[in-house]
Amino acid sequence: MRVAFYAPLKPPGHPVPSGDRRIGRALMGALGLAGHEATVASRLRSWDGAGDATRQARIERLGREVARRLIQHYREKAEKRPDLWLTYHLYHKAPDWLGPMVAEALAIPYVVVEASHAPKQATGPWKDGHAAALAAMARADALIALNSDDREGLLALTTNSRRVFSLAPFIDTAPYVHAAPCRENFAARHGMAAQKPWLLTVAMMREGAKLRSYRVLSKALGELGDSEWQLLIAGDGPARREVEALFAQFAPEHVFFLGEVIASALPSLYASADLYLWPAIDEAFGMAFLEAQAAGLPVVAGRARGVPDIVRDGESGHLTPPGDGSSFAAAVLGMLRDAPRRRLMSERARRIMLEEHDIALAAGRLDAILVSVVAEYRR
Repeated sequence: MRVAFYAPLKPPGHPVPSGDRRIGRALMGALGLAGHEATVASRLRSWDGAGDATRQARIERLGREVARRLIQHYREKAEKRPDLWLTYHLYHKAPDWLGPMVAEALAIPYVVVEASHAPKQATGPWKDGHAAALAAMARADALIALNSDDREGLLALTTNSRRVFSLAPFIDTAPYVHAAPCRENFAARHGMAAQKPWLLTVAMMREGAKLRSYRVLSKALGELGDSEWQLLIAGDGPARREVEALFAQFAPEHVFFLGEVIASALPSLYASADLYLWPAIDEAFGMAFLEAQAAGLPVVAGRARGVPDIVRDGESGHLTPPGDGSSFAAAVLGMLRDAPRRRLMSERARRIMLEEHDIALAAGRLDAILVSVVAEYRR
């Protein structure tokens, strides 16, 4: 079927890398793998991070005008008319002003993947976005949750639980499963000791939850005592200076900033490390956890939101209380001292990713959901 795809927070072709962009691209890839023709309906960003009422009103007006143009376009070009509208990532800061209007005018199903509801925003600076997101969720013929935390919230919003579906987070596991370690090359390039344990973090550097996670990570590493370790940090962003300051307490031979690593080099980087670390403050689930485990890298993470959906505590890694640096440090120390356990977790992590989080499985699941939604809509 023809699917009109829209991501109000960040379109799949946005130049700035992020987990959100990656998921959007992965969804389009899964739709294509399932045999559907997915086209980006609009690149309009409805996101407002400052709570600016004037800006939000301007975006709403623009959104409604874009929706009217799309309706006219689809009516004039029958061969372009979608069979279904799919919006990815809907919430109060990035409401969908297009999908509900277009779906209603064309009499097609309206589907939302990854919607989140924050009741406390009903009277805040994003109250209009909150109301719009809530209306879109009420209008949706299907709500697809990517983590159990969001699913519970969506179920509380509807009297028809059959509208709520689950889709396990996914990636194309092949590049990671088959990645070859390049430890000697990385060591030579960055002046690292190949024989000492490598800890790895892959994360954007920006204010908010990301920076708070870096603070917890810095605190935890400060409690590792005299154990041997080297931390590789792959990532960049506007808060890089603040992140570097957090790790200035450690000797240069302990922390290595790699900057932004190109996507094609990430699989071998994961495969070369010994342990993946990320406190995951307020993390929906974390694409890097999927990548690390697919490459056979055990994880130490914060038990936040949807992270337990993809990191099996005691099987593929360890989960610690969110924001608890001391518990995080203890989990890291335990893993550093137990190489046989790391090897067992490595095997288990790779198997779980292949069996539960591969794009081929997601394509089949997504196809089944959409086909059933269209059939129900037509009935």
